[in-house]
Amino acid sequence: MTTRDRLLQTFSGNRPDRLPNVEFGYWEETLRLWHAQGLPAHVTSDAEMEEYLQLEGITIFREVPIRNGLFPLFEKKTLSESDGRRTFIDEDGTISETFVGHSTMPRYIRFGIQERADWEAYRVNRLDPLRPGRIGDVRKALDAARAEGMPSFFHAGSLYGWLRNWMGVEEFSVTLMTDRKWVEEMMDHLTELTLWLISRGMRDGAPDLIWWWEDMCYNKGSLMSPRLFHELMVPRYKRITAAARERGVTIHVLDCDGKIDQLVPGWLEAGINCMFPLEAAHTDAYALRRQYGDALLLMGGVDKLALIAGKEAIDRELARLVPLVQAGRFIPCVDHRVPADVTLDNYLYYLEKKQDLLRA
Repeated sequence: MTTRDRLLQTFSGNRPDRLPNVEFGYWEETLRLWHAQGLPAHVTSDAEMEEYLQLEGITIFREVPIRNGLFPLFEKKTLSESDGRRTFIDEDGTISETFVGHSTMPRYIRFGIQERADWEAYRVNRLDPLRPGRIGDVRKALDAARAEGMPSFFHAGSLYGWLRNWMGVEEFSVTLMTDRKWVEEMMDHLTELTLWLISRGMRDGAPDLIWWWEDMCYNKGSLMSPRLFHELMVPRYKRITAAARERGVTIHVLDCDGKIDQLVPGWLEAGINCMFPLEAAHTDAYALRRQYGDALLLMGGVDKLALIAGKEAIDRELARLVPLVQAGRFIPCVDHRVPADVTLDNYLYYLEKKQDLLRA
């Protein structure tokens, strides 16, 4: 069976020959440290790591050439560098400072949207659905993905996550309370942009799934009240998932870290039905399965802390997940990027032992 077959069979509740051997990825410093532990020096990226280990990881899923969100992106460039710190502008237009050579959260200096005039510039210059180049040869990409046996996806992006990135958590949170009309205006534009891309980009065929990114939770719960989430976001999601359903796409993967349980009911109501990466320290995958049954698809859930703790902890963690695998509609993988305090030896042990779980 192909990776695509395995993923679609698993999410439809059937039993493939085994589950897809998917992994999330790795922090840059993890791979650098692993070079001293035996990883070949030429392996420096998620894609190269997956090829080296023959994984069916996220990076080999094939994104169709329908470019949502900011287009063109801002030019990513270094503004200054000294004393081990680098100031740079990222592809979202945010100016930040970070430590050189470390994949840590940066210190944000200036976000791209600070007032309505900034939003108008984003909307006109980088969020115009008619900008040439947004839609490529989707049919060719779909045919290539299926010939390779790889799942294909369209990135539907965010209603919260992008706005949070462009404005900052604090400013966006204040704006939710002080200028709801503006927030709705921005969310409406993102919704209409996504609907336009679906209507034009999927005329000659649709991908296997739609991918969303909404990092809007932390370790205690949602960064937005569930009430506001239901009022502002669920109806707009519904419009997008309905348009996708008309084209035969019913799998919607939602990438959100942290404690997500408050928002899962709204996502499910809206048609977004696969939760990823299920950070084990904050989200109980078993509780979600008990509450929502087969309506909910799951991917992730392997506690990264077990990989840090060692082989016995890895054995216990994989054994913990056997009933969830056997219940179906679940693809296990590490619940975020593999951190640098996981040794290469422990990670390889985890992958070896995981083979039994994939066939449980």
